[in-house]
Amino acid sequence: MTLQAIKYENGTLEVLDQLLLPKESKYIPILGVEDGWKVINKMQVRGAPAIAIVGCLSLAVEISKEEFEKKKALRREVEGKLNYLISARPTAVNMKQAADHLISYINSLDNDESVSAQEMQARFVAAIEAMLEKDISDNRSIGEFGAKAVLNNVTDGEQVRILTHCNTGSLATAYFGTALGVVRCLHSASRLENCYFTETRPYNQGARLTAYELVHDKIPSTLVCDSTVAYLMKTAQINAVVVGADRVAANGDTANKIGTYQIAVVARHHEVPFYVAAPLTSIDFNVNTGDNIVIEERPQVEMTHINNIRIASPGVTCWNPAFDVTPARLITGIITEKGVFRPSELSTLQSQLQDHKNTLPQL
Repeated sequence: MTLQAIKYENGTLEVLDQLLLPKESKYIPILGVEDGWKVINKMQVRGAPAIAIVGCLSLAVEISKEEFEKKKALRREVEGKLNYLISARPTAVNMKQAADHLISYINSLDNDESVSAQEMQARFVAAIEAMLEKDISDNRSIGEFGAKAVLNNVTDGEQVRILTHCNTGSLATAYFGTALGVVRCLHSASRLENCYFTETRPYNQGARLTAYELVHDKIPSTLVCDSTVAYLMKTAQINAVVVGADRVAANGDTANKIGTYQIAVVARHHEVPFYVAAPLTSIDFNVNTGDNIVIEERPQVEMTHINNIRIASPGVTCWNPAFDVTPARLITGIITEKGVFRPSELSTLQSQLQDHKNTLPQL
């Protein structure tokens, strides 16, 4: 069974502490928005889809415990706390997209005189719960579309070798994964020879988290150092690179875990297809190009220490951006739950993204 990083049932939320993996599997109870903000900010929860799901579910947990006599009081609390949750990890657009959608939804309920405060509360919580189920369904669609795209570039029956970066599996989403969802689908179809994955310094999400998932699911895989990617592509026949995304600009420029850009450059040099796997909620049509994406910078201790043990010389100056931006020209295709699109075709998705937002509460 695929790992479950987010456990939610009957208004109770627990998340797997990813900072302790693989040494210890411990779930953290989330009692409200403050707990949600902390686990996101500390990277106990990470991955753009998971950040949005956990953030919104933390609000659902808190809202469910309260009583509201007036609708406006509920609306104000929802708006304030959603904006607070966005500040935990600002580069990942999914939380912002979810917050904008939910704020619009709560305003529509507030303006509907036929809806009572109690009904407004119940419908709002139900809308958040629907987001969890839809993320799982969308991940499976991404996996299937991505596997088909990879296999379209090889001969019938050929086993494929995939390279991925960071962690994009069930630990980064509600369940199943985006880029690792593609890997899981290839494996299920008996078409995966090997999944190579990077250690992903400085937080080692690959060595700690992707390795944990792949070993758990018994998927053939090999861990490589970040610095070996070019030599790997030269010496091994990599059929495709598949990575995730924290934000995709309207032109297809993609912000993802630091190191993604250089892998894309190397893939282009070796003529290896480079795919980005991301749900529609990761596409930000309000940002024209990657130049307008705010890149989060993390504390230097993430580079200078491992498990609280200093590995870098005291006094050294550090630069620790959490993400980089891969130009659209280096991306072969963007795999979504609606299919695979070239970056130049993203504009055709804008209306579908709006439909996705409009229908979400009724799911």
